[in-house]
Amino acid sequence: MMRVMRRNADGAASILGVAIIGMLFAAVMMMLPLYIGMAARQGVIAAADAAALAAADIAVGIVPGVPCEIAATVAAANRAVLTGCALDGVVVTVSTSRTVLGLELRASATAGPPD
Repeated sequence: MMRVMRRNADGAASILGVAIIGMLFAAVMMMLPLYIGMAARQGVIAAADAAALAAADIAVGIVPGVPCEIAATVAAANRAVLTGCALDGVVVTVSTSRTVLGLELRASATAGPPD
């Protein structure tokens, strides 16, 4: 008479479920810094755009003030640092940066009246 040995598979699905959840959690934790960086990059771009537009308004004479000083204020209000400001008549080009997760994100924008 031959004896058939059966393995007990109770709980195998639970182990598989925990493993799948663990892999999904690890994937989300690896992608989270990427999404944070992408959102912060858009913030730096927006800060550069806003700073350039504000400085151009001053350069054209719509608002009184010093273009690069206002650009720095607008960039700081958008949690960025003004790293460059160049005036070419009434056209203003600004550069902004921000450090996120140890990486420096930079953007530049140019604003002025239409040609």
